Amino acid sequence: MAPRDASAPLAAVARVTTRFFPPSRALSPYLSAIYLTEVVLNGAPRIEDFLHPEWANMRFIQGDAPRVAIGGQPVADAPSFVVTGPTSRATYFLAGDMRVWGVGILPAGWAKLAPLTAHALADAYCDGRAHTAFANFAPLAEALAHINDIEAAAALIDAHFCALLASAPSDDPTIVAAHRALIDDEVTSVADLSARLNLSERSVERLSLRAFGFAPKLLLRRQRFLRSLGRFMLDPSMAWIETMDHHYYDQAQFTRDFHRFMGMSPRAYAARPKPILGAAAFARAAAAGAPVQGLHKPPE
Repeated sequence: MAPRDASAPLAAVARVTTRFFPPSRALSPYLSAIYLTEVVLNGAPRIEDFLHPEWANMRFIQGDAPRVAIGGQPVADAPSFVVTGPTSRATYFLAGDMRVWGVGILPAGWAKLAPLTAHALADAYCDGRAHTAFANFAPLAEALAHINDIEAAAALIDAHFCALLASAPSDDPTIVAAHRALIDDEVTSVADLSARLNLSERSVERLSLRAFGFAPKLLLRRQRFLRSLGRFMLDPSMAWIETMDHHYYDQAQFTRDFHRFMGMSPRAYAARPKPILGAAAFARAAAAGAPVQGLHKPPE
């Protein structure tokens, strides 16, 4: 797997590096990327950033435990093996010296590999070592703690997930069809989504909660916002009015969505340093085709 790298110099003594490793072909319907983020502060203060709303992720942390909070939740130390469900709010984190292996899990992958609904862990995270639903991944967490070779660690993650496919349930093609519809910027209403899937709106509601974590109306609103945010992440010199998705009625509606999903105004976010997510957006776009995970397209 050829990695894509992003490096962000901070103070003279601090550095953040993020590398993306495309998953193998067998895993491409289920994972968006395997990635490694390394923070080396060398005595500099801890750095903070905000993760945008995204699909589920597993992260295996070595070094200082980052302090994290989803939305307005209390800030707390993240467990060394943290599983985060799909989110509709920004995740704040304060990072020290650490190495973090991450795995982005698409909705089809959650249905395939996690024995609980996406809604059960929506806008929440858990200790993967303590939660019985993720017992199959605890050996991976233990093994990664003892591997320093980056290529070997990425290959181990890929192989571990591949091995779990053999005993996983069959794919649900409706989840992939719904995911493709959500990515389509011409699908703007629950009625559109229902027609695209040939399901009743009530059935779409149940599917959305089970496989994607949120009601379809909120998912469509989130995708519209992420399309706008993604453009800004790739070109922060752009004015917000230029990055806004064409389905927004006006800038006031976009600003309300920004507060809903990021917990701050567009101006406040633009003014903040983005020591991890800023540089990583370019590497993610090169490796996975989208600057943010929520815009990742499932394979055809």
